Amino acid sequence: MHRPQAMLVMRRGTFRIQFGPGELGRLRAAAELGDPVWAEDLDQSAVRARLAETEVLLTSWGSPRLDAAALAAAPRLRAVFHCAGSVRPVVSESLWDRGILVTSAAEANATPVAEYTLAAIIFAGKKAHVLAGQSRLEPFSWHAVGDREDLSNYGRVIGIVGFSRTGRQLMDRLRLLETGEILVTDPYADPVAVAAAGGRLVELDELLVRSEILSLHLPELPETRHAIGARELALLPDGATVINTARGSVIDTAALERECVTGRLNAILDVTDPDPLPPGSLLVSLPNVMITPHIAGSLGTETRRMSAQALDELERYARGEAPLHPVTREAMEVSA
Repeated sequence: MHRPQAMLVMRRGTFRIQFGPGELGRLRAAAELGDPVWAEDLDQSAVRARLAETEVLLTSWGSPRLDAAALAAAPRLRAVFHCAGSVRPVVSESLWDRGILVTSAAEANATPVAEYTLAAIIFAGKKAHVLAGQSRLEPFSWHAVGDREDLSNYGRVIGIVGFSRTGRQLMDRLRLLETGEILVTDPYADPVAVAAAGGRLVELDELLVRSEILSLHLPELPETRHAIGARELALLPDGATVINTARGSVIDTAALERECVTGRLNAILDVTDPDPLPPGSLLVSLPNVMITPHIAGSLGTETRRMSAQALDELERYARGEAPLHPVTREAMEVSA
């Protein structure tokens, strides 16, 4: 087993959260570590000297961009194992041109997002967030809702826009519920794969017309900006709930506000556009809208799941095995 020279490059706070004794033990078993083991930037002379000997980097949030200057100081660099989701802040054209292996822990980061979204769907089915908001304005008892037919997760039609990592993990978790049909829209998805996951691939308009709960899992790209706008929101049935754990820009905020202020639609938003919303935004004060501060993704000990995935990749590299989650220049152009 080859033991490559390795170094961690990320923010101090990120390093402390993501690498406890267990993670550092795995790192030491798989790689040779010099001094320093961890660095926050690449400008210090001691770090530059270490970088010159480094074969693999483990990066995460707050890592400096590996541009031409950084790569010139790392002539032996062969692999970058990213302990977070998107590698966009870290990679550069120079890195791709060098043919350096890059992997991402985006699959691991999708897990808590799928868990949060499942919880949001369950709340949406029961309209728990709506009732909680209304009860702050006018307290009421179970007797006021006991005869309502719309407070249920049984047989709900759920629409998933984006058969992404999170979308797929969410569909796997939806097997826990006795939902109705699960409809999926994604121009790149394979109908067979969607069916195997328990859904049916349809066009966006059909999905919107039938979805009682709409969950968005789109990447942030120029072509996905306001993918869900006034026209799309108008197609949703009365009482539907819009859940967004993807990117705020995929929804037209003004159009969503107009629908929610009338009470026709409800929303659970972990991301907004802009993020955070400006003071005085109606969405913040509406009782049928729940907004959380971008907490769906990995936080706290959840981030160590991403460290574990990056360490898996390092161990495979050390054994001469192919990576499980490589990132290519082409794939990054269409990823979240």
